[in-house]
Amino acid sequence: MTRNPAPLSARLTPARLVVAASAALVLVVGLSVLLPDREAGDQRDGTITTVTEQYAATTGVPGKGTITPAARAEIQRVLDDAPGHTLARATAAGRATQLVRCAEFEEQQYCLGRGWTDAPEGDLTTEAASAARSRALPAETTGDLTDADLLAQRAALSPAELEATERQELEEAARSVAKVVLLRHQILGEPLPDGFLERHPEARAGASELTAARMSSSRTKGMDDYPKRATVLRRGRTSQQVRTYWCGPATMQMIAWGWSGNRRSQRHWARRLGTTTSGSSISEIVRVVNKSTGYDREARAGKYIVLDISDWRYRQWMLLQMRHVKDYRAPLVLHPILLKRFFPYLDDDASGHFQVGRGYDKNGDRPGEISYFEPWNQQRFDPSEPYIKRVQWRRAYNSYRANRAHPHQNMGV
Repeated sequence: MTRNPAPLSARLTPARLVVAASAALVLVVGLSVLLPDREAGDQRDGTITTVTEQYAATTGVPGKGTITPAARAEIQRVLDDAPGHTLARATAAGRATQLVRCAEFEEQQYCLGRGWTDAPEGDLTTEAASAARSRALPAETTGDLTDADLLAQRAALSPAELEATERQELEEAARSVAKVVLLRHQILGEPLPDGFLERHPEARAGASELTAARMSSSRTKGMDDYPKRATVLRRGRTSQQVRTYWCGPATMQMIAWGWSGNRRSQRHWARRLGTTTSGSSISEIVRVVNKSTGYDREARAGKYIVLDISDWRYRQWMLLQMRHVKDYRAPLVLHPILLKRFFPYLDDDASGHFQVGRGYDKNGDRPGEISYFEPWNQQRFDPSEPYIKRVQWRRAYNSYRANRAHPHQNMGV
């Protein structure tokens, strides 16, 4: 899959530039948006800061998307390639070949069960088949569903059940592609696909305002423009996972608790996520965040997606953390692999995992930190091992490396 290398200015006609700039100026001149530096109740509460018109144009999220005719045709193409029979008895290679399939929306690739990714479909098929054959697991698993287990679950579905599951997943992806494109445009500087704004009116405000900001003397909002520290979610609304394979339900519990103030049980969230003894998938966590909280509103983070970060540099990854916490006032679904070299509080290396991203600290001349809620407490399941705190402040670069070291290299935003 290749991306359009043409610069944005080369692909916009003079008329479009004038329209974009005018629309942006109407929206942003004289506008100041007051955002709390961090959530009330956190002991690190600070003052109210102002994001002026200089930067308001560079952090917008698209509204609710629709499925374009081209996207519907692409969805049907992928579904037409589905197996017409159950794969419960198929080999690992057979399952991977028939179930790992990808669609392309607006020059972005979405693969069933994996999310948005730049990895070639053939590589994903080979990787999934190899994982399914080996079934190798770390000494400790915390509840991140592996490719092999996801394939096994889908292979057990009837053809009708599989088609319904895959159609729903692909339609959700098609509706959210504007956010993927816009984030990569805003943070990575990638050009928009030709005709993108005409096909996706939900993205026009954010994209046009950003274009106008780049045309003017104003800079786009970078790491240096954010305050020293910010957080979301109250420190007291945390829980450790109560089963070894429930990091997903515990993560969902803390995110939803932060939104509503009501603490639902992890069993409740396990049912919503379809969690099994093999764990939960990040795509299900993202789906339930969108369905069960208001963090997906346009005034917050917009519709959550499983975002591929395999080609993101550290500073871009850190900028996304800052934007999510400070501008969107919404948590992230972190997706690291739990290895001792990244997380020194671990007694043993463990599996892929979920954490609730909820803060950052630039930390002056020292390495920057992020804050997250950690559902894993190894001592609960082995009293001989050290206790792990729920509220963590840790070196951000280690979390970035742990995210990149995970086979999926993605997170929920």
